Amino acid sequence: MTYGLHPAAESEYLESVVYYESKRAGLGASYLAEFERVMRIVCEAPHRYPIEKEPDIRRIRMKRFPYIVLFRESSGSVQVLAVAHNRCRPQYWLDRL
Repeated sequence: MTYGLHPAAESEYLESVVYYESKRAGLGASYLAEFERVMRIVCEAPHRYPIEKEPDIRRIRMKRFPYIVLFRESSGSVQVLAVAHNRCRPQYWLDRL
């Protein structure tokens, strides 16, 4: 299974890479690797993860970075709706549905 990012989620993702890379050289690459690891396991079995919002929005936490990836399965692929920092206001991403 493959995945794609909602345009707003892609923006969040890229902003995080730039932020971490600005903090320490190589940290942005570590963030990228962690995100790819998370998406690889999500794509293997997206239904394994808890529902965040009914009927089909699920979530997974990144281990090394304080982010939650919100996604849904759609037409045989995974759509990432948000890459949300743990301190963001809850469900700010609902308008992306």
